[in-house]
Amino acid sequence: MNFLLCCALSYGASFAVHATNADPLLLKNVLTGLSNHTAVRAGFTQTRSNPALMQPQISHGTLLFVLAHGMLWQTEQPYQETIALTGSRAARLDAQGKLQPIRDARGVSQVSQMLQSLLAGKPDDVLRQFDVQTSGTMTKWMLHFTPKQSRIAHVLASIDLNGNAFLEGIRIDMHDGSATDIRFTDARDAGAITAAEKSALGLP
Repeated sequence: MNFLLCCALSYGASFAVHATNADPLLLKNVLTGLSNHTAVRAGFTQTRSNPALMQPQISHGTLLFVLAHGMLWQTEQPYQETIALTGSRAARLDAQGKLQPIRDARGVSQVSQMLQSLLAGKPDDVLRQFDVQTSGTMTKWMLHFTPKQSRIAHVLASIDLNGNAFLEGIRIDMHDGSATDIRFTDARDAGAITAAEKSALGLP
C-alpha cells in the first residue's frame, strides 16, 4: 500500500495563519504557488524504514493530483496497485477497473485530505490540527508539521514537505522509529487526463 496507510491517521488566495515559527508570507506564497497547478503528474520513489526491518522497503510509481477532485497513487514496482483518494474516500482499483472501498481507511482519508487541502492552497483545516514551521525561499522551501492533538502526537512525530514550484518530497516520522520518505520526480502539469483516470476520480 502507498505511504498514506503508514500514518494510520479551490483555491484560496488569502488565509489566516495561526501557527508557531511560521513565516505567514512564505507559507501563503508556497501554498498559492502549489494551487496554481490544477492538475499535476509526477513519478515517485517511496522508502519505508522500520527498526524491525533489516532493509527499507522501496516502491516506485506515479501520482496524478487533480484540484478539488483528489489523487491517484499508482504503484508500479515491486507490485502493481492503484489507489483513488477523493475527498474523504479511499478506494482500490481492481483488475476490472472498478473501485473497491478500502476498509478502516480513516487514517488514509485524514492524510489524503491534509495533502489535498495544502495542494489546493487551503491550509485552515490543516492548521487546526498541526503546528507548522516554515523555512527557505520560494525556490527551495520546507514546511514542518507537528500534531497538536496528544492522541495523534503520541503516534505521529512529524510530517515534512519540501519543494519549489511543485511538491518535491514528503517525509513522515513516527514515534516508534519508523519513517516514510517519498521523493517526486518530473513533476509537471498533467495535460490530458484519460477516461479511466476521470472515472476513478469522478471527473465529468
